Amino acid sequence: MKVKEFSNYRAPKHRPWLPAVFALLLIAFIVWFVRRPARVSDISEGIDVAAVPEEASTRTRRSERQSRQASLSAVEPAAVIMPGDISELMAEAAQLRQADRLQAARERYQRALSLATDEAIQSKIEKELGAVHIDLIFSPRAMPEKEEYIIRSGDQLRLIARRFGTTVDLIQRGNHISNPNRIRIGDRLLVFGGDFEIVANKTRRDMVVYLNGEFFKRYRVGTGEFGKTPVGTFVIRDKIVEPSWWPPDGQEVPFGHPDNVLGTRWLSIEATGDTPRVRGYGIHGTWEPQSIGHEESAGCIRMLNGEVEELFVYIPSGTPVRIEE
Repeated sequence: MKVKEFSNYRAPKHRPWLPAVFALLLIAFIVWFVRRPARVSDISEGIDVAAVPEEASTRTRRSERQSRQASLSAVEPAAVIMPGDISELMAEAAQLRQADRLQAARERYQRALSLATDEAIQSKIEKELGAVHIDLIFSPRAMPEKEEYIIRSGDQLRLIARRFGTTVDLIQRGNHISNPNRIRIGDRLLVFGGDFEIVANKTRRDMVVYLNGEFFKRYRVGTGEFGKTPVGTFVIRDKIVEPSWWPPDGQEVPFGHPDNVLGTRWLSIEATGDTPRVRGYGIHGTWEPQSIGHEESAGCIRMLNGEVEELFVYIPSGTPVRIEE
């Protein structure tokens, strides 16, 4: 062949490097696909969680935890939100109470309670109103249920208490009298003359005191085990400070003895009307505060010592008591 015959020769236009590049791209894609971060949707579609990289697993756990928290918050009770009118009354009552205008505060709380229908709101109002009531009757502050009385010759606190249907303790406490035997003719007293009623509920294990038919204060109580607390209508009879206790065997256990279960005060109850006559039952304190709210007594109604002492001051003998299931 002659050299000149190659002068017009052209090499074929083949590119042998293209398949190699394609192969490298394919391998890179496969590696990326296998090692890419797992998505939550992949997990829900059956990918083994153990094979998910640590970062993706952490994100998944965080997402699941947030979902659980959202679910729990949806079922947890919301904070008590009061309607506007009740909220305004409560705010006014708090300001009046702070200014020592307790009767005006009492009126606001009473109006708020009459409007409330939610139990949580009622409970909050009752707690505040009960505290105001105690402050009012245990002080010389005026209230509609109190009457002015000027001490005359021959007066004694027990006679005045009997005349008004109240207690000597309340007259003393409400008028800052330290010695009931040292009262002077012409002294001015404010004597409480309202009518109380006690309603105890065995199911709720609480006791509500009413004044002239309206809410006065609610107490948490303990009742008899196995439902032993009797139901029906009763009246308060004996009232004893630091009582002795007579257990079923009849042996007296004096106040202060570790086996005395009556606490610091005792108010016996006596059946009335059609209620079967029962003996040995009453309202008393306890040295076991953890028993309040439970059925652990032998049948009596238990109160915290501090609260039964408070009740003892203002509840006179003869006060009606109703015990409900």
